[in-house]
Amino acid sequence: MLRVAVPNKGSLSEAAIDILTEAGYRQRRSTKDLALTDPDNEVEFYYLRPKDIAVYVGLGTLDVGISGRDLVLDSKAEANVIVELGFGRSTFRFAGPPGSAKTVKDLDGKRIATSYAGVLTDYLEEHGVEAKVVRLDGAVESAVQLGVADVIADVVETGTTLRQAGLEVFGEPILKSEAVLIARNGAAATPKGLEQLVRRLQGVLVARNYVMMDYDIRAEAVEKANALTPGLESPTVSPLHREGWVAVRAMVPRADAQRIMDQLWEVGARAILTTDIHACRI
Repeated sequence: MLRVAVPNKGSLSEAAIDILTEAGYRQRRSTKDLALTDPDNEVEFYYLRPKDIAVYVGLGTLDVGISGRDLVLDSKAEANVIVELGFGRSTFRFAGPPGSAKTVKDLDGKRIATSYAGVLTDYLEEHGVEAKVVRLDGAVESAVQLGVADVIADVVETGTTLRQAGLEVFGEPILKSEAVLIARNGAAATPKGLEQLVRRLQGVLVARNYVMMDYDIRAEAVEKANALTPGLESPTVSPLHREGWVAVRAMVPRADAQRIMDQLWEVGARAILTTDIHACRI
């Protein structure tokens, strides 16, 4: 069976379970469950600490896993990204007391607290900065106030927690992260079931990001309409019983659907409808 690691807690856990469920796989019903077997799909799921997943996959103990790009890089495990999953997005940045620094070059000789020592060390080396990295497992934003560090490097979402601690972000982002599916580097063979898992996850991502759009339009205006709705390959165009009119069906980006409907109306389309896509294979 394909052995898949899934985050057991934290911000990635629920979203990872959701996407696997949408992809047609069984998932645990209780957070106390450490493993689950899906015999219909020949997959075994193991629920592990997000920080440990890349290590298990890199060692070949498990075939693939879902983790954050930042956690994968920080672990320095022998694992590579095979699918970007589009959730759990975050930005890893520097923060410090107002006016303490403007760029990474200002951090020479300073103490920097972080939970991602591996990522931070590599970044400092790339920029030729010599600083002391103070590794903490949590509450990094308190490190400056408690005198443990001069600045911090941490995951920033809204910045509210940093502002409450009297800190502000500065410099360029160190890393932009999101949830990813990873596999072992240099695996001798593709594990059975992996290609199916990848196709299913990619199908879910397409279904989440696209809608199906249908509309009627005069035949002479089809080219203008098709320019607005080219679809993934090409739209489906079918003749209507009403002479001179055709029906068009195409997938369009969900985020652009309302704007495209307005533009179609302007070129003469009518009966414009959108419907959700629940599953697909592209």
